[in-house]
Amino acid sequence: MGLTDFIQIRRADPIRRSVAERTRDWRELYEQSSDETLRAQGGRCMDCGVPFCQGDTGCPVQNVIPEWNALVKADRWREAALALHATNNFPEFTGRLCPAPCESACVLGVIEQPVAIRSIEQAIADRAIGEGWVPARPPDHETGYRVAVVGSGPAGLAAAQQLRRAGHGVVVFEKADRVGGLLRYGIPDFKMDKTVLAERVRQLADEGVVFETGVEAGVDISADTLRSEFDAVLLAGGAQAPRDLRVPGRELGGVHLAMDFLSQQNRRVAGDVIDDRLGVWAGGKRVVVIGGGDTGSDCVGTCHRQGAAEVHQLEVLSRPPMERDASTPWPLWPHKLRTTHAHEEGCAREWSISTTRLSGDRGQVTTLHGTRTDTGDEFRLDVDLVLLAMGFTGPVREGLLADLGVELTTRGAVATGADHMTSVPGVFAAGDMRRGASLIVWAIREGRDAAAAVDRYLATKASAAVASRANAAALVAGV
Repeated sequence: MGLTDFIQIRRADPIRRSVAERTRDWRELYEQSSDETLRAQGGRCMDCGVPFCQGDTGCPVQNVIPEWNALVKADRWREAALALHATNNFPEFTGRLCPAPCESACVLGVIEQPVAIRSIEQAIADRAIGEGWVPARPPDHETGYRVAVVGSGPAGLAAAQQLRRAGHGVVVFEKADRVGGLLRYGIPDFKMDKTVLAERVRQLADEGVVFETGVEAGVDISADTLRSEFDAVLLAGGAQAPRDLRVPGRELGGVHLAMDFLSQQNRRVAGDVIDDRLGVWAGGKRVVVIGGGDTGSDCVGTCHRQGAAEVHQLEVLSRPPMERDASTPWPLWPHKLRTTHAHEEGCAREWSISTTRLSGDRGQVTTLHGTRTDTGDEFRLDVDLVLLAMGFTGPVREGLLADLGVELTTRGAVATGADHMTSVPGVFAAGDMRRGASLIVWAIREGRDAAAAVDRYLATKASAAVASRANAAALVAGV
C-alpha cells in the first residue's frame, strides 16, 4: 500500500448479513470486516491538505479522521483509538448510527467513492473496548460543585462524562427505567445491540456519574429543587414532541406513533413482558408507515422481523434524484435517494403521498385514503396497522420547561446564547432540545460544548466566591 492507494483500491463497505438470516433475529446487521480490509480502506484516505471530512460540514465532533485512518493503515490500532477518543466520547455509537456526513464531504468523493470512514471508526472503537483500551477515567480532584443533567441520550451522556472528568459531581435524571434515551428505546437492536450502550454506561458510572432512572424532571423532582440543590442544570431531554397526523380517523385503533412501536420492541428484546392489550405488533398485518426518514426505515425493519404480511412506506415529499442534486453540491450533505437495509428487506415505497383520512370497522383501522400530490389522483390502501414516523416538532414544552420559565425559539426549541445558557442563569441546554431533531454526532458535539460552557460558568462562580471571601477578610482586617 502506498500514496496512490485511493487509485488502486476500491471502496469496500461492511457486508450485511443476508436478508433471510437477519430478518429472523434482532442481532446487528453487519458482519465484521477483516483487519486486512480495514487497513486497505484506511489507506484510501488521501491525507488532504484541507480535510473537509473533519470540519463542521463533515464531522461536527471534528474527528481527526486522516490521522486515525493513517494509524489503522499502519496497524497501530491503539494509537488510532486514542486519536478517535480525543474528540468523540462514543465512537461506537456514531460508527453504527451516524449517516456519515464526513463521507459526503470526503475530497476523494468528488471524483471517486469516498473513504469508508464510518466503518473504520466503528472498528477502532469496538477493538478499543474489547481490548480494554478505554478504561474509566475518574477525576483526580473534586471541585465541590454539583450539576444536574436532565436526559440520558447522547448529548446528556457526553456532557455528563465531560463534566465528571472535570471534577464536578454529576447526577443524570432519566424518566425511563433504563439509561440511554433514544439510544435505548428508539434505535432498534439490529442497528445497535444494547450491550454496546451498557458498556459506556458502566464506564460513566465507574467514573462517578450518578444515574437516577424512573425520575421525570418537572414531575418527580421539581424545577425549584433542581435549581436549589445543584449549582448548574443542563437540559438534554431531546426533541420528544412527535409530529402527529391530524386527519379524520386518527383516533381509530391500530394507529400508533412510531416511537411507541419501536420502544415496545426494544423492551421485548430486553426481556420485558408487554401486555397484549397495550402491545403494538406487526406480525401477520398489512402495515403502512407514514414518513420516509430514518425512523420510518427503523419501523419497516422492525415490521419485517415481527413477520408483517406486507409493508408500505409513504412519504409526502417528492422522490429524490438518484444522484447528488445540484442544490447540494460537495461538500454539503447530498439530497438524493437513499435505500436502507430495511428497504432491501422488502417494502413498497411511495412518494408525493398525502394521507387525507383513515376509516375503519368497529373502531379498528381498515383503510387509508390518500392523494398523489403530483397527479391529484386519489387512492385507498387496505391496512391493519398505521405507524406515524413523521418526525418531531421539538421539546415537550409542558412541565419542566414551563416551570423553569426558559425562553423558546420561534421553532419551539430552547433558546440559548452561544454559551448554551438559557434565559435562566445557571440553566443550560444541549442537543435536540436546543437544535431540534438532529444527528447523533451533533448531539455528542452539543453535549461536549455545553459541558465546557458549564465548566466555565462554575469556574467563574468559584472565582467570584474567592474574591468575595477575600473582600470580607480585608474588611475584617480593616476593622
